[in-house]
Amino acid sequence: MTAIATRPETEPRGTTEPPARRRDSERLFNRVALGTLIALAVLWLVPLAWALATSVRPAQEVVTNPTGWFTAHPTLSAYGEIFDAGKLPYWYANSFITSILTTVLTVIMASLAAFALSQTRFRLRRAAFVMLLAGIMIPGQVLMIPQFLALQSAGLLNTYWGVVLPQVPNVVAVFVFKQFFDGIPRELIDAARADGAGWLRIYWQIVMPISRPAVSAVTIFVFVGVWNNFLWPLLVVTDPEMMTLPVGLTSVQDVFGVPYAQLMASAVLGAIPLLAVFALFQRRIVEGIAGTGLK
Repeated sequence: MTAIATRPETEPRGTTEPPARRRDSERLFNRVALGTLIALAVLWLVPLAWALATSVRPAQEVVTNPTGWFTAHPTLSAYGEIFDAGKLPYWYANSFITSILTTVLTVIMASLAAFALSQTRFRLRRAAFVMLLAGIMIPGQVLMIPQFLALQSAGLLNTYWGVVLPQVPNVVAVFVFKQFFDGIPRELIDAARADGAGWLRIYWQIVMPISRPAVSAVTIFVFVGVWNNFLWPLLVVTDPEMMTLPVGLTSVQDVFGVPYAQLMASAVLGAIPLLAVFALFQRRIVEGIAGTGLK
């Protein structure tokens, strides 16, 4: 018998071009999505652009036409007046110090708590996690008076620690870390335990190195939140040289009254560090959100 050679199929079966209707719907969806993104970007950028344009307009022009955009005589006098009237270098330094300290402590404490809830086994573990999540429903303003009295008795008012310590507990950060740690294969932890590694060694040398997306997300969100926090630093800091940037700029605005050029210059100066953070770490933000399962 002679073998009959069969011609191998070069294209897999069932692969056909999508119908025209499907292509049209995909194009329509892409256009709608792009239009929505552009509209949201414009809504976000217009106030910032108007603040920047107003901050470089002469004060007399702003008074006569507050809603104007352009000027024939741009000036930086509003920024110079803010620098002269306040202690801007101190405020920037204080905001960076408190934001960095709070972020580092929050990442350490939240990740340790999440590691215990995710990877260890103890009684009432689920009840502890439920109680922890219940803390989200307690408004932070309710705790301000007890925290203020505790810091006053400890002599921590007008100090960095007075600003930092009450902002370290962060339930959302614990939840983000726990969601990420739950995705780590249990076999990896069990193998490390079988080799004699302790819990702290597993946390520091195994879990944290592979949790960079979660660490990045929590770091950025906590830093931005602490940088923008106004109410708590306003309560615990009265020394002008210890004020954070939002509190200090408010005191400058009180000095100037209601000149819009100085107000907008203050807003621009306060937003510059946050814009730099988002520009440098925007990829980390996306990776962190995708990696931790946030929606």
